[in-house]
Amino acid sequence: MTNRILLVDNEDDNNIVFKMALEDGGFIVDVYNDSLLALSNFKDDLYDLVILDINIPKMNGYELYKEIRKIDNKVKVCFLSASEIYDKKLQKVSPPSDVKCFISKPIQMNDLVRIVKTELNN
Repeated sequence: MTNRILLVDNEDDNNIVFKMALEDGGFIVDVYNDSLLALSNFKDDLYDLVILDINIPKMNGYELYKEIRKIDNKVKVCFLSASEIYDKKLQKVSPPSDVKCFISKPIQMNDLVRIVKTELNN
């Protein structure tokens, strides 16, 4: 069975490149550049992994994570960030303790696929 991934990043260029790389890696990928739209379309047991950019408008990645957990508490999650994981704007928000997967941008596409495969196999 093919793993299904939800990717939420407000940068369209990242979404296009990441989606292509992950699909080439054998995954089914749904992409949103809007956190609220991603949440409204999120369904329990649909995704094997969710990749959330931390710095997204409307609802940051940590807030979106909390809402997703209310719908599906089993889905695996990776956070994505172009800055330090503890971004200055988000210092008051600490990452969830149950998420150990953090992906730093920029990233080589083969590294992205490797990290995703590793996370799905954990």
